[in-house]
Amino acid sequence: MVWVRSEYAGALAVVSTWIAALVPWNVTYSTGVSGGAVLFVRFPFFQIRYAYGVPAARGVSVSDPLSATAFQAGQTIQAAYQVWAAGALVLALAVVLSLLYYRAEERVESGPFDPVRLLGGLLTLTGVLFAASTYLLVTRGFPGLPLPIGVLLLFVFGGLLLTVDRT
Repeated sequence: MVWVRSEYAGALAVVSTWIAALVPWNVTYSTGVSGGAVLFVRFPFFQIRYAYGVPAARGVSVSDPLSATAFQAGQTIQAAYQVWAAGALVLALAVVLSLLYYRAEERVESGPFDPVRLLGGLLTLTGVLFAASTYLLVTRGFPGLPLPIGVLLLFVFGGLLLTVDRT
């Protein structure tokens, strides 16, 4: 069964990478004992935290993976944030490659590697890292229900790109 025609594989690789960079990989809603709640929307390159009903932590804050990791220093969930930062780095490499591929398709395709499969591998690796980060958040005591929306998309995109017929 062919999901994507060979001539469209490059466009799919580029668009999939860009979508992966824009979709949140994790959304977590957490309620506290004080009656307040916090909503975390984690995109690959930043996190939005919206706290309400918690007097000391009201409002919206935005942080990147490195500053969020630094904020969690010494906490049990620091490893989850470190894995998130690693996943963001891998996805950043994929985005750079996709931009090069978009701008100079023939040149990139004539290189020593198949850019479609490489992007598929990078997206799959990003999915593995974000899934591991979600697992670490859950198992290290981060309260709330995580929804790994983008993780599923990363695995779908990566799988499609890795299995596309390039003949």
